[in-house]
Amino acid sequence: MIDTPDLETRAAPEDHHALRLWLRMLTCCNLIESEIRSRLRTEFDTTLPRFDLMAQLQRAPKGMKMGELSRHMMVTNGNITGITDQLEKEGLVVRTKVESDRRSSVLKLTPQGKRTFARMARAHESWVTGMLDDLPEASRHAMYKALGELKLQVVAHRALAQRDGAS
Repeated sequence: MIDTPDLETRAAPEDHHALRLWLRMLTCCNLIESEIRSRLRTEFDTTLPRFDLMAQLQRAPKGMKMGELSRHMMVTNGNITGITDQLEKEGLVVRTKVESDRRSSVLKLTPQGKRTFARMARAHESWVTGMLDDLPEASRHAMYKALGELKLQVVAHRALAQRDGAS
């Protein structure tokens, strides 16, 4: 196993275990994301934000408003506009004005965009699977379950904090 210097190695042994756990999760996410970004760039000459935008549109066959995409991807409208401009020039998405609101546009994947995204999605799945395949299946299931529990706890904590902050 390769020992990679990361955020976690900066944590002192006496640091709270929750902090060390957080740093380990962050390190794993960063390593996986970095690998995906590199492969998208090398194999498809694209970026992760472009892939993510196309993935959102793939899940919405009727299209999505740009503001809706911005909320789903948790980025600014300006970011969505910049990515959309590039994808539109390449013929991968089409932008249509909303009749009832001329300021709004709906984005859809073009047939070429659907084919391109399908190739990227297959490769993406293969890359992620390849990075995790060497973990025993029982470990993957246990991690999935534990992360699901963590997600519920974090969502509940956020809701409580928002409620307390609103009062």
